[in-house]
Amino acid sequence: MGTSRATLKARLDGLCERYDTAGALAKDPLSVALAYDAPLDQEVAAFVAAHLAYGRVAPMIRAVQAALAPLGREPAAWLRERSEAELGRSLNGSLAGWAWRFHTADDLAAWLLAWKRLDAQSGSGLEAHLQPQPSEDPDLALSRLVQRLRTELPDSYGSRFSLPDPLEGAACKRWRMFLRWMVRPGWPDLGLWTRYPAHQLVIPLDTHVARVSRFIGLTRRATPDGRMAREITEALRRLDPVDPLRYDFALSHLGILGDCPGVRHRSTCAECPLYTVCRAGSESAARIPR
Repeated sequence: MGTSRATLKARLDGLCERYDTAGALAKDPLSVALAYDAPLDQEVAAFVAAHLAYGRVAPMIRAVQAALAPLGREPAAWLRERSEAELGRSLNGSLAGWAWRFHTADDLAAWLLAWKRLDAQSGSGLEAHLQPQPSEDPDLALSRLVQRLRTELPDSYGSRFSLPDPLEGAACKRWRMFLRWMVRPGWPDLGLWTRYPAHQLVIPLDTHVARVSRFIGLTRRATPDGRMAREITEALRRLDPVDPLRYDFALSHLGILGDCPGVRHRSTCAECPLYTVCRAGSESAARIPR
């Protein structure tokens, strides 16, 4: 018998109570963007942080901070005030030796230059480039921007890694994370974009969210792709129709902080709010009743 919707909601609400904390946020890349004051500076920091958000979290956050350090406390103004040539020369010097796994200093410089060009076109950052037309699926707008950047950015591995297309079936975890940060108004997100349809956000699907979601019956799909991301989002929407992505932070940090061993044992799992609804190691978990 599957878990009832009310029971699963109660367990997930308990998970949020445990992980929606300042301590967990300090170990999240969003903390880098929150350290800036002005909305447009937060956007620049979020654009960098979200797309470097892979790998071990502590060194990743240090890499993001080092990537943004040359731009000072007002990165948006720093980018706007320099020509493309000046930006390139400055970053080539200040970021010499910087790298984060698949991304090089050249990749980062191109990424910041992309923000500068897009901001110059809109006059107000990236929201206009990701906002869908009326009655349009937001993934069409995301795909258009991804396809544009594929032609404008250097064809490096780091750039390709940053540019998955949702219309090609990709989960687009880092783009979904950036959108959640920028659009969703609830803790811990920035909620800076008010025109983007918040009710159409899709969960940023990483390995932790995919694994735990299978354990508790939010999905039975095996491949962490775009279809799984949408299935999990729809399952969470049945628990909270107004704000389904409020569960994302807790679900991901259960894994990020190393608190989920992936095997269900009372000795290691009994303290977890999801223990009574978790079916780790079995195929018995049912999806939420519709």
